[in-house]
Amino acid sequence: MDSRIGIIGAGRMGRGIALSYAFAGIPVLMLDIKERTVAERALLADSVFEELRADLSFLAEMNLVDESGIEQVLDRVVLTHSGEDQSSLQACGIIFEAVPEVMAAKMGAFAYISSHADKAAIVASTTSTFLVTALAALVKNPSRFLNAHWLNPAHLMPLVEISRGDQTSQAAVDDLVASLESIDKVPVVCSASPGYIVPRIQALAMNEAARLVEEGVASAEDVDKAVKFGFGLRFAVLGLLEFIDWGGGDILYYGSEYLSESVHERFNAPQIIVDNMHNNRNGLRDGKGFYDYSEIDIVAYRKRRQEDFIALLNHNKLLPVFDRCKNRDS
Repeated sequence: MDSRIGIIGAGRMGRGIALSYAFAGIPVLMLDIKERTVAERALLADSVFEELRADLSFLAEMNLVDESGIEQVLDRVVLTHSGEDQSSLQACGIIFEAVPEVMAAKMGAFAYISSHADKAAIVASTTSTFLVTALAALVKNPSRFLNAHWLNPAHLMPLVEISRGDQTSQAAVDDLVASLESIDKVPVVCSASPGYIVPRIQALAMNEAARLVEEGVASAEDVDKAVKFGFGLRFAVLGLLEFIDWGGGDILYYGSEYLSESVHERFNAPQIIVDNMHNNRNGLRDGKGFYDYSEIDIVAYRKRRQEDFIALLNHNKLLPVFDRCKNRDS
């Protein structure tokens, strides 16, 4: 095996993953296994490279790559068809399955991978629908299998959620994490659970935003403004659990209790919040919460986070201006 990345499927996700690796300097094999005529294969190839070129042209506009770099990236991507090529997959150390979210398509992809890939290769499904434990039975070597959930647009979003199965080896997790980190992605690891991390949190937030409009609490415009200039800015600097520790877990507990009684029981605090509060694990002021702050310089930590927040506000031109109103009426 070599450093080439294999991708089964040439749709939007497969193209985004291909661009992510090729942009970082790693060769990519995109393999289309769908039955197509020669003319259909040519149309697919045109579509793939037109989209990749368009994405790269935008990155060039943003001064992230120059024109010569665009051609270098495109030259690192090879698109082939299973009917034309039965051996190249053998050389790929990591293979991403990126076919449509249909079980029949997944079964066909994993059957092909099991027949043509090296048994030591890491195989990662990009599915957002099927649990890794449900798909592991479809591969030859489940110890080297996991899910890798990329967020769209894959070539720009840093986060990749890795979901490991019961049989997934730690070596496979470590190898995939190292590969993703080498192209400047930020991998996180979770167990086999519906929705991974981001979609679960995101679904709750989006549904609650829709309810606010449905109940007439606020307009869509004001809900989105509240998210962009309140919710979103803070959580671009502090993670949700870090934010709980920052303000105090007991604050969340009492706030949840109030909302649960006055709005709906869906706001009930989870048991971990209740336990933390009763065990004096409320965050920064107790020296422990979801994180352990016992050996952290709290003053320096607060300063770093506030500096990050100021930088974000400055980037978005949202910082308060000293004396802005002083001479307004003069």
